[in-house]
Amino acid sequence: IVLLFAVLGSGLWIGLSLLAVALIGMELFTSRPVGDSMMLTIWGSTSSWTLTALPLFLWMGEILFRSKLSDDMFKGLAPWLDRLPGRLLHTNVVGCTIFAAISGSSAATCATIGKITLPELKKRGYPDEISIGTLAGAGTLGLLIPPSIIMIVYGVAANVSIAKLFLAGVIPGLLLAALFMGYIIVWALFNKDKVPAADQAMSFGQKVFASRHLIPVVSLIALVLGGIYSGIATATEAAALGVGGALLLAKIEGSLDWARFKDGLVAACRVYCMIGLILAGAAFLTLAMGFIGLPRHLAEFIGALHLSPFSLMLLLIVFFIILGCFLDGISMVVLTIAVLLPTVEAAGFDLIWFGIFIVLVVEMAQITP
Repeated sequence: IVLLFAVLGSGLWIGLSLLAVALIGMELFTSRPVGDSMMLTIWGSTSSWTLTALPLFLWMGEILFRSKLSDDMFKGLAPWLDRLPGRLLHTNVVGCTIFAAISGSSAATCATIGKITLPELKKRGYPDEISIGTLAGAGTLGLLIPPSIIMIVYGVAANVSIAKLFLAGVIPGLLLAALFMGYIIVWALFNKDKVPAADQAMSFGQKVFASRHLIPVVSLIALVLGGIYSGIATATEAAALGVGGALLLAKIEGSLDWARFKDGLVAACRVYCMIGLILAGAAFLTLAMGFIGLPRHLAEFIGALHLSPFSLMLLLIVFFIILGCFLDGISMVVLTIAVLLPTVEAAGFDLIWFGIFIVLVVEMAQITP
């Protein structure tokens, strides 16, 4: 573990760091041949059919990021939020909630909504710290509201149903969005001088007419999530539907040209290659730790503490928040799940429930430095 943090601290790529530490661990502490173990593990971890949903959801997010659809979302939302305390600050939360339902990535959600809302909020006189703060918090909803890339990674690692994880994330995601909006309302009531005056009032009919801009995005959400929850499509098939729908909508909107198509595809490939390398490294490190006996020793140590389930959860929250200062969410999940699952199962937690708990804690860790 000390070696792992030393290598990560050196600035080496996370995936290569994991592979290097696993390689050294296997060589020094086991008699198992390293070469064939590494090849078989890397192939097995990266050739999973379930994981094909990942690059597709990433590509869908990249298409939307580069199209007019994201700009239209602000036009459709702003008229409805102008009368709430905090006014247009709520566009960050509602925008992230909507985009999270079609993106799957907190980075893509934060970047896309930030690109739309931050210039508008700055132009209208909203303070930078609250504009960026609400975006940073709400941007993490991309992890919790399905489809979620980190849920796919957890589902593969813990061998649980990804469709059930997606379904389990909806209500916690909406609840968290409501809590964020509640915080903005309370902040606005205590800081009335920092909130600019409302725009010119619009009639109900005008607001409804402005909402036409939301139709493409809402249609895409219905296509992706409707396919999964109705049982018509698996997560991977729904991701493919989402990519097709996003390409079609971007073409109809007139914002899809060859350059944007190519840029989106290349960006999605780059991000997936990064995730794939991390998954491969983590899978090999998990195997190496299994041969060394680390998960068993750790589980025995935690078991010897005789913690109540609630105390165990508190310990894990602190552990993940500290870990979040050094690692991204996917690395945290793939590094720790294999070690934690035996302990969590022994404590009597449902693995679907624990998956949502992990995603929530990783969301907190995403906001730490």
